[in-house]
Amino acid sequence: MVQNSNVSGSWTEVGAARSVVVDVDLRQALRLCAQDPVGSVLAAARIETAIANGSHRGGASLWGFEREGTLVAVCWAGANLVPVCAAQDTDAIDAFARAAIRQGRRCSSIVGPAATVLALWERLQPTWGPAREVRADQPSLVIDHTPWVRPDPNVRLSTLDDLPVLLPACVEMFVEEVGYSPLTGATGAYEARVRSLVVEERSLVRVGTTNGVPEVVFKAELGAVSSRVAQVQGVWVAPQHRGRGLSESGMAAVVAWTLRTTAPVVSLYVNHYNTRALAAYRRVGFREHGTYATILF
Repeated sequence: MVQNSNVSGSWTEVGAARSVVVDVDLRQALRLCAQDPVGSVLAAARIETAIANGSHRGGASLWGFEREGTLVAVCWAGANLVPVCAAQDTDAIDAFARAAIRQGRRCSSIVGPAATVLALWERLQPTWGPAREVRADQPSLVIDHTPWVRPDPNVRLSTLDDLPVLLPACVEMFVEEVGYSPLTGATGAYEARVRSLVVEERSLVRVGTTNGVPEVVFKAELGAVSSRVAQVQGVWVAPQHRGRGLSESGMAAVVAWTLRTTAPVVSLYVNHYNTRALAAYRRVGFREHGTYATILF
């Protein structure tokens, strides 16, 4: 039995409290993710990559929780903490919280289906808190059909030649969304991430010119891709081009390309107060699937 009490920031365990396992069978973990492909795409994408690279067992970055010898929950513990767990499974959430507290906070966020993320954060907050921001209500949207809006024919895959204008656009989007520059600290890591998305054909862009100077007009990335779902992240229209419907036609182009080449379902999540974005995505044909939450540090 485990008591969910917290005394001076440490968990009180009673009896034989079960802990996480790290030698997780990756195929079993992937089958668990398949129960909710949209909610688990952030973890599933990393697990599929590990399998593609020849791994069969998880390491320290993949925590598992077993019940009667059966894997019932996992949590990806990398740059982000991503639980794949039923919100009502308090034993698993307790175990993940204990593991996270023992390890100490190494992630920049906790993200995933809202009920599970918020339950995990409730346990971690006394030790890890305060968070820089808690985004508790982020509608998760999906589309698996031809977009209802005509795709922008000028949206295309990014190339490495686009990096001089793409990287500043990505930085500007990040600052707008998160509130600080991703170039703070280890600047090379963010540039490497942008570059890798271009090389992997997961970055789409529309480039225009102003007075002969090239500029990014619209951009989006497939930030997480599994065999079942591609999650769109980093959607951005340059401020001087907003209000012209470019986000709708741009997203339609992203959806059409992704469904044709990458995955049978396209997903994204957005803050509930971003009503303009929600309306635009719904006009493209996205429908609500659930709710995400993000704890930002």
